Amino acid sequence: MMSRSYTNLLELASGNFPVMGREKKRFPRVMTVPGNITELDDEQASSVASENQSSVAGERIIIVANLLPLKAKRRPDNKGWSFSWNEDSLLLRVKDGLPEDMEVLYVGSLPVDVDPIEQDDVASYLLDKFKCVAAFLPPNLLEKYYHGFCKKQLWPLFHYMLPFSADHGGRFDRSMWEAYVSANKLFSQKVIEVLNPEDDYVWIHDYHLMVLPTFLRRRFIRLRMGFFLHSPFPSSELYRSLPVRDEILKALLLSDLIGFHTFDYARHFLSCCSRMLGLEYQSKRGYIGLDYYGRTVGIKIMPVGIHMGHIESVMRQADKVLKVEELEEQFKGKTVLLGVDDMDIFKGINLKILAMENLLKQHQNWHGKAVLVQIANPARGRGIDLDEIQAEIEESCNRINRELGSSGYQPIVLIHRPLSISERMAYYSIAECVVVTAVRDGMNLTPYEYTVCRQGVSGAEAGSDLSGPKKSMLVVSEFIGCSPSLSGAIRVNPWNVESTAEAMNEAISMAESEKEMRHEKHYRYVSTHDVAFWSRSFFQDLERTCADHFRKRCWGIGLGFGFRVVALDPNFRKLSVDDIVAAYCRAKSRAILLDYDGTLMPQNLISKTPSPHVLSLLNKLCDDPKNLVFTVSGRGRDSLSNWFHPCKKLGLAAEHGYFIRWPQHEEWETYGQSFDFGWMELAEPVMKSYAEATDGSGIERKESALVWHYQDADPGFGFSQAKEMLDHLESVLANEPVAVKSGQFIVEVKPQGVSKGVVAEKILTSMNEKGKQADFVLCIGDDRSDEDMFEIIANAVSSHLLSYSTEVFACTVGQKPSKAKYYLDDSSEVVTMLDSLADATDSATSSDDEADDLPRRLSHVSFS
Repeated sequence: MMSRSYTNLLELASGNFPVMGREKKRFPRVMTVPGNITELDDEQASSVASENQSSVAGERIIIVANLLPLKAKRRPDNKGWSFSWNEDSLLLRVKDGLPEDMEVLYVGSLPVDVDPIEQDDVASYLLDKFKCVAAFLPPNLLEKYYHGFCKKQLWPLFHYMLPFSADHGGRFDRSMWEAYVSANKLFSQKVIEVLNPEDDYVWIHDYHLMVLPTFLRRRFIRLRMGFFLHSPFPSSELYRSLPVRDEILKALLLSDLIGFHTFDYARHFLSCCSRMLGLEYQSKRGYIGLDYYGRTVGIKIMPVGIHMGHIESVMRQADKVLKVEELEEQFKGKTVLLGVDDMDIFKGINLKILAMENLLKQHQNWHGKAVLVQIANPARGRGIDLDEIQAEIEESCNRINRELGSSGYQPIVLIHRPLSISERMAYYSIAECVVVTAVRDGMNLTPYEYTVCRQGVSGAEAGSDLSGPKKSMLVVSEFIGCSPSLSGAIRVNPWNVESTAEAMNEAISMAESEKEMRHEKHYRYVSTHDVAFWSRSFFQDLERTCADHFRKRCWGIGLGFGFRVVALDPNFRKLSVDDIVAAYCRAKSRAILLDYDGTLMPQNLISKTPSPHVLSLLNKLCDDPKNLVFTVSGRGRDSLSNWFHPCKKLGLAAEHGYFIRWPQHEEWETYGQSFDFGWMELAEPVMKSYAEATDGSGIERKESALVWHYQDADPGFGFSQAKEMLDHLESVLANEPVAVKSGQFIVEVKPQGVSKGVVAEKILTSMNEKGKQADFVLCIGDDRSDEDMFEIIANAVSSHLLSYSTEVFACTVGQKPSKAKYYLDDSSEVVTMLDSLADATDSATSSDDEADDLPRRLSHVSFS
């Protein structure tokens, strides 16, 4: 049997579960001081956490990414390294949007392989001079982590390529996954070396480090941590094909804020959380949040921008360094369309080239005049099918130039070498239109750079190259992240070559005034939504999301990637069996109110008939004359009568209290205010239309209510239909004496004034009238309808239903926000707790019987 304390993430990642005995005492799971990552005990009792908020305001943020924003090269004498900031790095510009007094540290790997002998010196130098913490990945680990799992498995999948075969998409390789986990652990150790967990913020970037939050959160449960994904997030249908899908989702949910470029990416992520983990999101005051074991995980939607100052600085240099005039001379009399892409199968370069061919064939007036300049930057990694796509692009270019070119005219100019940003600016300055036909891309900032370049540099003399033509045209794929932000661009489906060709023709044929207006609109957006705006917005949301970190009580529980942090209100705690048994034994008059589905009976069982053990347990509790026991359910009275027929002394409340049967009575009493159910004729057709349109849903007709169930429907569609049905029914039934409410996978219409809270009030009132005011109250439920009972019981003292000395145990099933003060994890824990109360009842009864029998036994004793 596997030890409960076995939590080695690397072993769990590999699927190895060795036979282990009970290990020696380990360090507690939750720590708030730096140290080594240890294997952690799974017993909740050993979990500790700092409850005190730091008095020092957070003044530092640690930015973690796969690569540091540095350039590195060997010194000419081959002795040591020379380092400088990488001005093109997005991460370097993040600090522009952060508070001025905030210190920024970077953690990441270097773009070069540093000899192990030099690593300590290099690390010390980088920390001292650049405030960078270098993570040195061994070559064999780097190969499997970056070139393997990241580039051959995550990258294709996140760009919508399924692993249909070993050659296309790359089949899942567990050794690569293990390397990915190992690399993330190495990054976490580097973060921990410099981390002050009470005061620092941690901001993790991109898909290379998606499980890093697990390593950090296991050590520091109150760490303020954000994550931003710079790539697309695929739809749930694709993401579900990943064998380690749950591990990655759960790791991401240990962040406080998760950022995406577009709503589509966020929507796909939320759909995955709903379908795979059963989580639903809520939008409150414009902010989207996921409730995850009591923690609210924020979802941020904000596309990244460019650094305006850097672009303008490069533009000033470009006129001097590069001979823009040469490019103008080279393409004199030509209309230049420009493409700037990495050599990647997802950039759609060949589709763009085919569209250019179609343009020239369909619009003869552009023959000899229009030129497509395609800059193909070298690939960032050794991805899949690169050689094939490069060969295809070169063959297409050669064929089109041969067929449609002429002396002095080359319709397609392919530049297959790395260009600096200043060189790109020179090409932007002569291009009439930029064309981006990626079939899937996280963001793509090329259109932003082009727009700024065409605006020119403020203060430049009119007519100079720096002043800019102040007009630009964009043809962009609808499948890239920047597309929603560029409302003046011509959006295309890049797979439709003919449509893309027409869009390119429209762009270069458009009136000059229209080009200027579209350019002005784009420039206004790009210049105000730069990288500083993006980082400022993300950090402000991270602060807001983490605001209540030190108010809640937190525990870290779970094994491996099943680890999660449970955050609860300080007054909300797990029900102690010892405490409730002690209170139970002290009490003289007890009220016990129990929900059925999800409380006495697990929700996921198809058969809802109570087990013999539950029936026996209820009978034991009912046999105690001090107890008044009720099952309060939304079920119909016929079902409850049949199921609990053996429990004669059990009180029953059906349909949320519309019908009540008191203990040892055969007749049901009706407590509804209205006996007119004409409203059902209005509500049922509406609900039926939604049931027919929603596969997996159905209508349950009760005597007093109608319920639409959708637990077997598609989660996203069912939730959407439920919201619309709720509005529809409220409109139709506005003048009827009914209430329309939504619950856990249900929408219910029932008479007004009927609730479980009213049932609780009637039971406690009845006990008072009989002179048996309860001094012990136990109320357990699992869903929204039970919250009405908790609310009534919480106010029972002020309404004189209970005395100040009454011991009240309002308990919800599951760790979630509730009006109850206690929780139990599931229905099995409820039954275990009731077992303990039943045992206490038997013990008390035995003691009473022995006391009653004592005089009889003493009468047989003779004294000499």
